[in-house]
Amino acid sequence: MMEDEYQLEYFKSEGLTRNICSSCGKAFWTRNPDRTVCGDAPCEPYQFIGNPIFRAKTVDEMREAYLSFFEKQGHTRIDRYPVAARWRDDIYLTIASIADFQPFVTSGVVPPPANPLTISQPCIRLNDLDSVGRSGRHLTCFEMMAHHAFNSDEKEVYWKDRTVELCDQLLTSLGANKEMVTYKEHPWIGGGNAGPSVEVLIGGLEVATLVFMSLGKQKTEKPPIELEGTPYYPMTLRIVDTGYGLERFVWASQGSPTIYDAVFPEMVSHVMQEAGFGHRLHDPDFIHILGENAKFAGLMDISGQRIFELRQKVADKIGIPPDKLEKMIAPVESVYAIVDHTRCLSYMLGDCIVPSNAKDGYLARLVLRRTLRMMRELDLPDEKLGDLIERQMKIIGLSKFEQDSDVVMEIVDREVDKYRTTMERGARTVERLAQTYKKKCEKIPLDEIITLYDSHGIPPDMVKDLATSQGAVVDLPDDFYSRIANMHSESEQVQEKNPLYDYLDRLAHLPETRKLFYERPGSMEFEARVLEIFDGQYVVLDQTLFYPEGGGQPGDTGLFLTPDGLTVRVCDTIKLGESILHRIDGGIVRKGDMIRGILDEDRRLSLMRHHTATHILLHAAKEVLGAHIHQAGAQKGEYSSRIDIRHYKHITPEELKKIEVVANRLVMANSSTSIAWEDRTDAEQKYGFCLYQGGVPPGSRIRVVKVAGDIEACAGTHCAHTGDVGTISIIRVEHVQDGVERLEFAAGIAAIQHKHHQEDLLNRSAEAFSVQVEALPATSKRFFEEWKEQ
Repeated sequence: MMEDEYQLEYFKSEGLTRNICSSCGKAFWTRNPDRTVCGDAPCEPYQFIGNPIFRAKTVDEMREAYLSFFEKQGHTRIDRYPVAARWRDDIYLTIASIADFQPFVTSGVVPPPANPLTISQPCIRLNDLDSVGRSGRHLTCFEMMAHHAFNSDEKEVYWKDRTVELCDQLLTSLGANKEMVTYKEHPWIGGGNAGPSVEVLIGGLEVATLVFMSLGKQKTEKPPIELEGTPYYPMTLRIVDTGYGLERFVWASQGSPTIYDAVFPEMVSHVMQEAGFGHRLHDPDFIHILGENAKFAGLMDISGQRIFELRQKVADKIGIPPDKLEKMIAPVESVYAIVDHTRCLSYMLGDCIVPSNAKDGYLARLVLRRTLRMMRELDLPDEKLGDLIERQMKIIGLSKFEQDSDVVMEIVDREVDKYRTTMERGARTVERLAQTYKKKCEKIPLDEIITLYDSHGIPPDMVKDLATSQGAVVDLPDDFYSRIANMHSESEQVQEKNPLYDYLDRLAHLPETRKLFYERPGSMEFEARVLEIFDGQYVVLDQTLFYPEGGGQPGDTGLFLTPDGLTVRVCDTIKLGESILHRIDGGIVRKGDMIRGILDEDRRLSLMRHHTATHILLHAAKEVLGAHIHQAGAQKGEYSSRIDIRHYKHITPEELKKIEVVANRLVMANSSTSIAWEDRTDAEQKYGFCLYQGGVPPGSRIRVVKVAGDIEACAGTHCAHTGDVGTISIIRVEHVQDGVERLEFAAGIAAIQHKHHQEDLLNRSAEAFSVQVEALPATSKRFFEEWKEQ
């Protein structure tokens, strides 16, 4: 279907021929016309172990060589993005370099930060979690070195021929023999986009993928191409999306038995020393075993139930029993996995992900607890985990992380304590479940084991050990953790059916409602013309001061005054498409009328104070609790509001007081609120992705609101100065779920009313005891003690 896409002039000029692999049946391009296999595993075994492809380099040296090469070829080097994909609402973790630019750059909504550009992007993928350590090549966290070019009708940068030519030149510059390189045809799909791609293979190892992204799911006038049953349409942009595996390049440059020995030599040696056994890389027999294991793992899919099959093949090859091989190699594989996982956790926690039971926090806890389980298998103390992560952060470079390492260590310590508690409580739960299925003479279903892990945090190995000791039967798949990770890797896009969507077609002919609430935020009255009325209930005006519900802020209410002198109550305001609908409660409004709109001033001002106070409190919480603080949700109200924040422990009364004091100092500073529409790319580069506290707004330009040090993309209404908030009073803090704390607060007049309510309660309590308010604590304690003695 895409054969013509691979007929490159560069291939022809360099003398490459298109052959069909005798093993997998896929097409590939080679400089050797007699070559019969594509060069990919499992069609061809690894050739580079003990026989390096490139000149030997460390991780840092290889990264610099790559980025410098592309800088010399006219590319702009850009900094990495966080591994927490805050700019996306469909995925939690950054899984590829192109994810940095989806969806807004790849769809043409915003320009790229540079064009062409080069980057080395740390990525996290947990879909092969169970294979890490075992296969010799799998990683949870890896760096995708990449160069990207964004071609449009207005600007042609370069396309397929130049991309392959650059790849050839890079490989040659690193010392590779390009006669060994093959380019395997492989249509690519990802992130809603697709296109032809070639996998770059050398020595049996895939070192890069060159994707030519030219298709998307959005319909165009051009006919679609069907891939895996889904129609894809030609895009406006044609994007060069390359991915070069940094760690694989380092591995191929050293020819070591496993990727872990090439990438993590210091950490592997350290963990093995801590576990009480040496890494026998000086022993040729041991190196041979590791190498053969990696080679056979490269020839097969070791997911599911196939780890025993891998053991059997390697054991037969080297002439020892499988159980002896298992005893010899399993501890080493655990060390490899621990080293990989601690680097993954360094990026997760260093980029301010807070372990929890939801979203990216769930994935961080999944990796952390799997690491602890393997550490226990090697008799490494739980407390050692923090040290290992700190070592990894120092190797990577502490300055590359937003979160302070001391906070990371505290997070890890608390997670260790929670894990211990879970293990203690989990034993009783598993024993009850085991007895239930033992009586039924049934095997414990996998769904039950998944529920135990998902809902209670009980690891599957613990379930198997305890259940087996109770006489129950458990059959665990080798890829259990990979299945769990895949279940939680993408955000659930739940869209409720809004009955107002039925009006969208009828709104299409109307002009966009002019947003006077942005132009004149302090005004409370305006005039406008009625453009449309739906079902006698929803009124569309040409312009409005009424703010529509959004971002946790309720829609404005108020009145319409009609030309006939009638008063019509506006009880809600909603944005639908580019129009703003005003829901009226009774009354008659006619299409074409000029009406006068009057906002409920007290309500609007209270909502403005609470919305501004939300920004102030978020900044105060960051100042008191740490850089990891991120908004998990918010709801503004007229009399009180709430903000949910991600935090790894309960907020103490002392911390709560500090937050309130810091917030009110910011109020008293009476600093100006800055609001400006900025280009998305420029704003992200200036302020980072902490912009997206309340979700990711659409469009090429975003409304950036700066309040007392807090900088966010925000659509709400705000006070002109922090002093206009009046005062902020935190009413209570609530632990709504693991890793999320809720602050309920009041601002302005509402804060004073809350204070009055608290004083009334105290005074009534004092009257009931016939004491002064100051004597209440001692009196209530005395009454309680007397009650206990009765």
